[in-house]
Formats: sequence, C-alpha cells, structure tokens
Amino acid sequence: MNLKALFALLALASPLPLAATTISVVPVYEPLSMHGTDVDDGITDTGEALQATVAARPMALTGAFPEVLLESIRSPHKFPSNNPNYTVEEVNLLVLCNIGIGAEVTEEGLKVRLNIANLTVPEDVDLTARQVLKLALVAIRKTLEEYQKPQTEPLKVAILIEGVNDGTASLKELETNYVLGQQ
Repeated sequence: MNLKALFALLALASPLPLAATTISVVPVYEPLSMHGTDVDDGITDTGEALQATVAARPMALTGAFPEVLLESIRSPHKFPSNNPNYTVEEVNLLVLCNIGIGAEVTEEGLKVRLNIANLTVPEDVDLTARQVLKLALVAIRKTLEEYQKPQTEPLKVAILIEGVNDGTASLKELETNYVLGQQ
C-alpha cells in the first residue's frame, strides 16, 4: 500500500475531523469592577467617576469572528496582585452581575444580545445596573472598533437588551444601533 492510499484510509477511519483551526491573539475589552481596590477610574467612557473601568486584555481565540470576540467579553477575570490582602476572585462585571452576552451575524448586520434576566449587582460592587450595562456597551464598542480596523466593509451593529422584567424594563432604552467603518 502506498503512502497516499494509507493517508486516505486513515482519514476515512478517523472519528475526528482533520480540519485546521486558526487561533488569533486579539484584544478583548471587558467591563471590570475595581472593588477591593483603593482607586476609581476617574471619568470613564460613560461620563461618570466609577470604581470600574473598561480595559483590554489579550486573548487567544478561535471561532467565528466577530461573534466569538463579543462572547469573550464575558470571560472570568481575576486581577493579578502582589498584595496578599487583595482577595477579589472575580472582576468582570458581566460575570459578577450574571449578564449574558451573545452575538450573531445576520443579513442586517451584527446582532448583539445582552441578557439581563438574571441580573444582580453584588453588594460590594458600588454600581447600578444601568452603569454596568453602560460599561458593557463601551466594552462591546471598543472590542468591535479593534476588530473593524482592518475590515474593508462597514459593520452594522444592533445591541438588544433581553430578559427584562417590570423592575428592569427601563434598561431597554440602552438598546442602540451604529455602523463602524463607514466610508
């Protein structure tokens, strides 16, 4: 049996697909709480002085872009520290506040869904639900702006707030639409 025939036989017998995946290192912006620290971020992109910020961290990702970028905004995040008194285990506000995020590319453009059905702001996080969502919107936009830089076509973005109830219905007004990369 020649080598070509052997590879063909192995490919047919293999239960795993022989597809290659691309892993890209990209910046992902996250809404981060600075609770447990002694600093505020000054005036943030939301126009308020908060004990929170939006910051990028490099991530090695694979999957459908830009969807996977946005879903990665909700990754667990612990600040590294050299201080044994800093014991905060989680700082990503989407994780802390139980906010889901999903994205899909449709014929109309990119649809981003923030699900707030299980939204709860922990007591030690000195923010309102509205402030957390505004920070999430900034993180989404900054992540997409980085993604869009090398793209040649504009990207239409629609951000939807889902899972509202009587107590959170006013947060629907944060829904937004914009286009990145306009000529």
